Amino acid sequence: MTAPRATGPRSILRGYGPFVMLAVLVLGMAIFVPSKVQTVREASLGAIGDGSENGGNGDHPLEPGGPAVTTPGGGTVPRSTTRTPPGTNACTGRALQVPNDPYSPPCATFSGDNGGATWRGVTPTEVHIAARRTADAGLEEAIAQVVGSEIVDTPEDVVRTMNVLAEYFNKHFQFYGRKLVLDSFQGQGSLQTELLGNGRDKAEVDATRVAKELKSFGEIAALSEPYGDALARQGVMNFGTLLMSREWYNTRRPYSWSVLPDCTTVVEEATEYVLKRLSGGNADFAGGDAKGKPRRITILGPENSWYQECVKAAERVFTAAGHKLEVDPISYQLDLTTFSNQATNIIAKLKAEGVTTILCGCDPIFPIFLSGDAARENYFPEFVSGYELDIVGQLWDKEFTKHAFGISPLGPNASQPPTSTIGYAAYKSLRSDEPARGVDGLYYQLYFIALGIQLAGPNLTPATFERGMFTYKDKLGPAGLWSFGPGDYTPMDDYHEIYWDPNKISAYNSRPGAWADPEPGKRYRHNANEMQPGPPKIPKS
Repeated sequence: MTAPRATGPRSILRGYGPFVMLAVLVLGMAIFVPSKVQTVREASLGAIGDGSENGGNGDHPLEPGGPAVTTPGGGTVPRSTTRTPPGTNACTGRALQVPNDPYSPPCATFSGDNGGATWRGVTPTEVHIAARRTADAGLEEAIAQVVGSEIVDTPEDVVRTMNVLAEYFNKHFQFYGRKLVLDSFQGQGSLQTELLGNGRDKAEVDATRVAKELKSFGEIAALSEPYGDALARQGVMNFGTLLMSREWYNTRRPYSWSVLPDCTTVVEEATEYVLKRLSGGNADFAGGDAKGKPRRITILGPENSWYQECVKAAERVFTAAGHKLEVDPISYQLDLTTFSNQATNIIAKLKAEGVTTILCGCDPIFPIFLSGDAARENYFPEFVSGYELDIVGQLWDKEFTKHAFGISPLGPNASQPPTSTIGYAAYKSLRSDEPARGVDGLYYQLYFIALGIQLAGPNLTPATFERGMFTYKDKLGPAGLWSFGPGDYTPMDDYHEIYWDPNKISAYNSRPGAWADPEPGKRYRHNANEMQPGPPKIPKS
């Protein structure tokens, strides 16, 4: 099977590159909904064993001195060559499992006994993955009012799309006689509450249900820190936590993974960029009164403790390089209902402190409010960001966005017409109707899980999942450079430079305003010290 090629009529805002849903995911949009659709299995009790067959008591907790050992982080980790897992053979005459797929594992053949129930949630014929729906009434509508109602999918669209994509991976990947089954359920927790660092009691209840009632191998919608942490302590593979630190993933190994980079990696890359491109000198890329002033740099990011860990890491990198931030970091609360007031207060503070350059470790939506308030105050600092999502940049104030630039981990063809993405094509290879607008976010999330299951081999356990992922050779595609290894539980291990070009026509929606690459094809590997010092090679506004 060759990787699908997208066809069909163009539909504005139907999908966006790898991560159209990032803007809403970071704010806590729960795209996983209750199972009321026939193709999603309703949670059934007693369908699978209690886990004792795996050598434990059914709980599979993280044990002191056991799997929860912090492995060294940082530095360049040697990568081994991707290989077929134990108990399998390479295909004859075909190197890749899915030809022309940029992230495909090597093609593997298998026959014989797959070991049956190798772990909780794994049977001879199925691998069960939970998908929690959270109690966030009205959140979708609030987000839709900010970013546009055409971006937010209906629950029915998401369920249908998720199931079709699961069918795609069942059909084209090697799961050793098993298939993915999605166990959707209504949880007690609120994702919006959990993103604020609260709601741990209900997150714990939901994680316990996944482990003991649904008995799922993993959870695809582990978007918050409280929920991901609770799942790891229950021994459930969890996927999707949003920009946790490298240390956070290492202390929860082998259970916690994310398709997004860890925030330690993001910080290290961003600080290298700033030290090489912006350290010292004048704010030549700013506008208004800030333009040409000696640079005064600060960091802006969410106040949550796990994000602030990475802010502190950035400060340490600056200090180690003989620099310091001219203005102490500024934090804000991940609360959509207060974004407007927070933005007003933060812009006043930034302006009063004479900040010329903001390193924004923000969610994608807060800058919408921030840019509007800045424009009203005629304040146009250098805004160092890294979203590379044209539709997000188009929502910012146009004059403010002219001064935005930075780095992005996304890969070639990340910005493309909605019906040309690989996730859209995967859906259309099985169905003639239209997928959810967030099809690409769902595709890459499921791809991540499918990749680990194939690389684990027939004996699927959290340990073999980890071992298999560590054999994965570097692959570059629209979602960036994917590679893993000891201490590295997230992909996107390189980056390229970007800047906002207000005159460029977006490939996504044919509207003016898009992210541009000053040196197309030039990429920098994480912690490889490949970037040479010098100012950004971007136009001055």
